[in-house]
Amino acid sequence: MIVFEDLKVRNLSKSAKGTADNHGKNVKAKSGLNKSILDQGWGMFRQMLEYKQRWSGGDVLAINPRNTSRICLSFSHVSKDNRTTQAKFECVSCRYSANADYVGACNILSVGHTQLAC
Repeated sequence: MIVFEDLKVRNLSKSAKGTADNHGKNVKAKSGLNKSILDQGWGMFRQMLEYKQRWSGGDVLAINPRNTSRICLSFSHVSKDNRTTQAKFECVSCRYSANADYVGACNILSVGHTQLAC
């Protein structure tokens, strides 16, 4: 079983230019990131992954990315305040603390197991 966030490449590669009155931040860096995202061919990778899994009898599940890195692993408390930085997760309810990517990955896997069981 392979489980991943169903991220939209279009949303990930939006421009950081802002408006004429209010310029975006780090426009040059965001432009480089957008180019890297688009060059990777994530859509094609997903198609190949799904094909190979079907061929070998496995499952590929795309999980809605909403709140995947905001749900506490200990008590399932959901809050945008749980994730204060890009890398740190700390539950405002129970004070559980971990790397935000780890928490997100665990939540994605948990949702995947739940969907597969249904």
